[in-house]
Amino acid sequence: MGIKMTFNKLFIVLAITILSAWTTGSINALAVNIVTPPMNKMQGSRGASLLTTIKEQPMQKISSAEKAGLLKMREEEKLARDVYKFLGDTWSLRVFNNIVRAEQQHMTIVKVVLDKYKIADPVQDNTPGAFTDPEMNELYTSLIAKGKKSLIDALQVGMTIEDLDIKDLYEELEKTDNTDIKIVYQNLVKGSRNHMRAFMGQLSLNKGTYQAKYLSQKQIDAIVSSPVERGPIDAEGKPMTISGMKAVQ
Repeated sequence: MGIKMTFNKLFIVLAITILSAWTTGSINALAVNIVTPPMNKMQGSRGASLLTTIKEQPMQKISSAEKAGLLKMREEEKLARDVYKFLGDTWSLRVFNNIVRAEQQHMTIVKVVLDKYKIADPVQDNTPGAFTDPEMNELYTSLIAKGKKSLIDALQVGMTIEDLDIKDLYEELEKTDNTDIKIVYQNLVKGSRNHMRAFMGQLSLNKGTYQAKYLSQKQIDAIVSSPVERGPIDAEGKPMTISGMKAVQ
């Protein structure tokens, strides 16, 4: 009898926990942890990693367009990180805080290539909302102004940032033939597609919608209706096999 009662109590606690996670969006947010794990979890048994793979690609001649693209994406990833930090603090929704960590990782990956080619980092001030590019300053101000109006607005801001990020990354991929840069952009855009799926899931849960601003609506609908993408990908967007490297979720 005692064992049965204890089991029933445990079942009730578990049910309440799952219901609470669903209503606060924690279940969808947990998917973001799977999408982009901490950098130390990218390490495999032989010490190989995505970052190491990028560093070890042969140095190639870098054009002014490729350099401009790297500078832009470094600050655009910071824009995402800074806005999501503000929205996470404002709305206490775990999906924002989880993606903040992912965006910091994206910033780190771009910085690896900047350092490799000895390109000066545009992020001289890591303070939220501080950017070298005035356009990023304007975007930051307008996005947080919208995001603090309501939770739906905040989630639409998340969609807008990923919409912009994916569009820009697709464009930058067309401008480069450098293998290391292509690997970076392919993995960043994969992460952004996963972030878009997470935000859309939260919007649907809260009976919200999103209209495309940068990509076509058809492109966005195709992304959010497709499964979460897992594992590192190569310069052509295909699954990457690195000796000794565990799958990156």
